[in-house]
Parts: sequence; structure tokens; C-alpha cells
Amino acid sequence: MASALHFAGTVLAAFLTAVVLRRSTWTWRSPRGAILCWQALGLTLGLSEIGLLISLGLGSYRTGPGRAMVSLVADLAGPGLPPGVGLAQLCLVGAGLGIGAVLLGSTVRSTLSTVRAQRRHRDLLSLVARDDPAAPGALVLDHPGAAAYCLPGVRPRVVVSAGTLSLLDRAQLAAVLSHERAHADERHDLVLLPFTALCRLLPRLRWLRSTHETVALLVEMRADDKARRLHGDEQLATALARFATAGSRVSPAGTLGIADGQLHARLHRLLVPARPPRVRIAAALAVTAVLAATPIYLFLS
Repeated sequence: MASALHFAGTVLAAFLTAVVLRRSTWTWRSPRGAILCWQALGLTLGLSEIGLLISLGLGSYRTGPGRAMVSLVADLAGPGLPPGVGLAQLCLVGAGLGIGAVLLGSTVRSTLSTVRAQRRHRDLLSLVARDDPAAPGALVLDHPGAAAYCLPGVRPRVVVSAGTLSLLDRAQLAAVLSHERAHADERHDLVLLPFTALCRLLPRLRWLRSTHETVALLVEMRADDKARRLHGDEQLATALARFATAGSRVSPAGTLGIADGQLHARLHRLLVPARPPRVRIAAALAVTAVLAATPIYLFLS
């Protein structure tokens, strides 16, 4: 029962921390640190919910859920279940394992779906895209609309439209290309994958959709930071402003684009720079790291 109480407390603490994190203003000034915090909170909530149900079912073993599961398997194969472990308790254990299986299955399905979409898009690019010296290292689509995105994966590709080449000057285009390469280098598609999988699993849960949008915006801001260090705030901000006025379309499935996220928020961030609050970042990382370590410790105790 003590393990169950600890898991329940961890779930509550993680949820409250997520509420505070979403309302915090420092996250825009340090998107990388905020992304790490959200990843830690996601891991904490998933493991804690599984551990809570298993601990409630196997409380009579008076140990952590990991050792209790080992003992349960040994008892099922041997003399029988101990007192206090009946059908209701086994159902709780099954529910906990079921949540884990559903989360894993949803992640796998989301991964496969994304990989298929990326493969189809990569095959399409091989037919319709071309190299252009005006966009070094990128593929160009002959489309009048403004578009620029990264197709991530083992062989990532950066894609821009002909409309983008006419919309931006050379310096602005270089900033946009750096933004897209940042997505590929840091594998931001993998950062978003768990949150995307949860949204597909529970599409009507508004809190999950809002969290996904929050992390997606942070990912775009992180890529902005990589680009602004090489090309300056002005060039990137001007490029974003031109994409906004050009009415850029949403990026294709399985890709990450320059116009994704809240363009006005990103523009304001570039035009009104502020120093990252190092103390708050360190405190948030410490809290979320402790929260993520807690269910792991409880499973192994």
C-alpha cells in the first residue's frame, strides 16, 4: 500500500508540475530545457499510472511492483497465490499491464504510420523535386506557394518550394534552411512522437492536444534558436513574417515545417529577445528529473 501511495503522489505532483510548466513564461526563453521537462513529465505519468495499479493489486507482497511481479509469476507457477491476492487484485495488475501495452502499441502504430508517410513522401520527392544552386543542400518543388519543411529520418531531406525562393532573399533563405536542418539534426520528430501517439490514442482529450501543441511550439522555437545563432534574429524574423503574410500551408504529414507553430509568438520572441532564466531552468530540470526517477526507483525497490 505504501508503494501505491507513493505512485499516487507522484502522479499528482507530475500533473501539478505540468500545469505550472504550461503557465510559465520562461519556457519560451529556453525551449530546449522546457522540452526536456515535458519529456520527463510524460515518462513520469506513464510509469506512475502503471505502477499505481500494479501496487494496488499486489500490495500484500509488501514490496515494489517490480519484485512483486516476479513473486506473482513464481506463485502462479508454484504453490498458488498468497492471501490477499484474488481476482480483483489480478484485474488491477492486468489493467496496469494493459495501460503499458496500450501506450507501447500506440507508439509503435504511430511510428509505423509516420514512417510510411515519410516513405511515400520521399518517393514522391524523387519524382517531382529537383536540386537548385539557389537552395544548397535542399530539394526544390516547382510550386508557387511558400513552403519549407524537413522530411526527417535516417536520410533527412530539406524541401523548399519555388515560391519560397522568390519570396526570400539569400540571407533569409539561409536562415530558413538552417532552421530545417536543426529539425533533422536534433531529431525533433522523435521528440514529438510520444505526444503524437497519445493524441491519436485519446483524440478527444483536450489536455493532451494542448500539451502536444505546447511541445510542438517549443520544438519550432528550438530550431529557431539554432538558426538565429548562425544568421541573426533579423533575417529569421523577416523570413517568418513573409511566410505569415504569404499564407504558408501546413507541412505534409510526417514532416516539420518553418511555418508550423504560432508564427506570431515566434516572431515576438525573436524581436524582443530575453536572457534565459538559468535559476528557473535548473530548478525545473531538477524537479522533473526527480519526478522521473521516482517511479523507476519505486519499481525497483
